[in-house]
Amino acid sequence: MAHWGVAPFIASLGIQLVSYGLCLQYFNGVCNSNPVSGFDKFFSKFCQGTIRIGGLSLSYLMFYAIAVVAIMWIIWNRTTLGKNMFAIGGNREAAKVCGVNVKRTMIIVYVIAGILYAFGGVLEAGRTGSANSTMGTDYAMDAIAACVVGGISMKGGIGTLPGVVVGVIIFQIISYGLIYVGVSPDLQYVVKGMIIIVAVVLDNRKTMRKAA
Repeated sequence: MAHWGVAPFIASLGIQLVSYGLCLQYFNGVCNSNPVSGFDKFFSKFCQGTIRIGGLSLSYLMFYAIAVVAIMWIIWNRTTLGKNMFAIGGNREAAKVCGVNVKRTMIIVYVIAGILYAFGGVLEAGRTGSANSTMGTDYAMDAIAACVVGGISMKGGIGTLPGVVVGVIIFQIISYGLIYVGVSPDLQYVVKGMIIIVAVVLDNRKTMRKAA
């Protein structure tokens, strides 16, 4: 995708559909539409385990998330790769003129993203105790919404990792709030979609004001 210059969002969407189709083929054919379950106890413990600190019971998943955020923060702020990623997000052609190997950097970004997607999928399967073809199909839009709420510009070049973390927390609070007040799952999609639209509109207005 990096070699052919395909837009990252379109490339991600296309790969998602291809992967989803292959999952459907596997589960409907090999598994007879049955979810995969019966995981090893160590694997289940790895994903479902908790640590008690004082009166709090903290999930292993929280520590995995903190570790991933820390690693990505180091890459983003302390390495040439991170600076190249930010430059490409802001203006790919300008980054290329400045000597950034755009294709190589994009390939590395796709590889890192793929590893994180796979790690997240493994943890989700272990957390729920099973895996099926529809697992995580809604997470893509949730992730986009959380990033936009956290200050990431859909046009690229604007945003920080702490902002993304804050966006994830805010979006999760909103999601749990909708469930708590009894909003139906159907209307939850409407609310989440409106959040994305409003956040993008505000981002565009901010960009236009800066340009003026």
